Amino acid sequence: MELKNEIIEKLSQAFPSAVITYEEFREELTLRLEAARLLAVLKFLKEDEGLKFEMCEDVTAIDEARKKNRFTAVYHIYSFKHNFRLRVKSNVDDASCSIDSVTTIYRSAEWYERETYDMFGIKFNNHPDLRRMYMPEEFEYYPLRKEFPVLGIPGSLSLPKK
Repeated sequence: MELKNEIIEKLSQAFPSAVITYEEFREELTLRLEAARLLAVLKFLKEDEGLKFEMCEDVTAIDEARKKNRFTAVYHIYSFKHNFRLRVKSNVDDASCSIDSVTTIYRSAEWYERETYDMFGIKFNNHPDLRRMYMPEEFEYYPLRKEFPVLGIPGSLSLPKK
């Protein structure tokens, strides 16, 4: 059985209502999940003997600049066993701009989630050390949000003096 079909079949059996869509583009599979089921599905994908998605390669986000479902968290996970990458997307809660952290499943996600928080302002619930990476802690903006000006906000950062 082809791996993509195996992933779809196993998830359909284990989590009949968790996966909203399966999308395939250029030989890559993307799953869109309910945020409430994200941790359970990722844990299953990591621990299932036939799949073994053991590595989280990246966590990022998409800002759609809409009023509803504005942000989407995107997880790139990898199976060494199958040499296969899988993209998992989940909508971020609009009211709190937050989603559960996956660091209990993938320790490598800790820095990726911090970067996503720093650039998009998405809070990762239960993250062990959620703080900014690039921008100063007191910086009140998130540079990768759609409303952030391309040239930045004059005077928002104090620059070092010569």
